[in-house]
Amino acid sequence: MTIARRHALPGFGPTFGLTVLYLSLLVLIPLCGVFVKTATLTPGQFWAIVTTPRALASYRLTIGASALAASLNVIFGVLVAWVLVRYPLPGRRLIDALVDLPFALPTAVAGIALTSVYSKNGWVGRLLEPLGIPVAFTPLGIVIALTFIGLPFVVRTVQPVLQDLNPEIEEAALSLGATRAQMFGRVILPTIVPAIVTGFTLAFARALGEYGSVVFIAGNLPMRTEITTLLIMTKLEQYDYAGATALASTMLVLSFLLLVGTNGLHAWSRRRAA
Repeated sequence: MTIARRHALPGFGPTFGLTVLYLSLLVLIPLCGVFVKTATLTPGQFWAIVTTPRALASYRLTIGASALAASLNVIFGVLVAWVLVRYPLPGRRLIDALVDLPFALPTAVAGIALTSVYSKNGWVGRLLEPLGIPVAFTPLGIVIALTFIGLPFVVRTVQPVLQDLNPEIEEAALSLGATRAQMFGRVILPTIVPAIVTGFTLAFARALGEYGSVVFIAGNLPMRTEITTLLIMTKLEQYDYAGATALASTMLVLSFLLLVGTNGLHAWSRRRAA
């Protein structure tokens, strides 16, 4: 006699149908609308819009600043996660809560706060200005803003892996004669590499589409500090909807290809770690 297995949720058909419907309404249909609007342009018009010097400069700045910010977040995110997991600091819960602050803080508020701190008259900007290091209204300010909003992604992906890592393994490596550098490179790093790649991917993807925290500190100078999302907004304000969707579809395809590449790297790192 076979007893039917009972599941908490309905069968595959209803759940799969609801999943496809949900993703279609929120993701697929809006994205398809971008390509449909872009299709109203001829190939020559599309190419002329997405390859203007202003557009190319915005691509370079957006992708370069996003990659640099995500890389910085990998370095400092791993350090923050390590400190939160391995050291019983006073006020650790407060520090742990502060890590999530960029998630809850409106991006416009973050942009205004960063601009006030790093401007020439700000608390930090007035110290850096005599050294010849302007931050606000420069590409450096954009990197700082993208680093600010991307840090939680790395910390929250690496932290659980470090919590599951048994400290006795590290002690065993040290007792067998390994140096601290060898212990980190051969015991800890292979374990957290998949989480690091995931955190980098999330921070990089978040930075590519960021607008609110960057628009205030960037200065928005064409060919210098203008990111692609701002250029898209500029075209929308000029009622150039076809041009805006052309730039949006280009960034969408480029972001998708970059994410596919980083996900492939993530899968490779997981197989290697296994």
